[in-house]
Amino acid sequence: MYGWIWRHLPGNAWMRALISLVLVLAVVYALFQYVFPWAEPLLPFNDVTVDNGMAVNQ
Repeated sequence: MYGWIWRHLPGNAWMRALISLVLVLAVVYALFQYVFPWAEPLLPFNDVTVDNGMAVNQ
């Protein structure tokens, strides 16, 4: 897959590397701005199952 993307980018190796970096930054930006905030309420990170103040019987 990465080889296919690399072969279809225009320019020489330096230009392809720059375009690849911009594409990666755009994907990371989209993930942090849109995908992660949308998915956060669906994830169980705030479902705490530890009881506070309960003593352990020994």
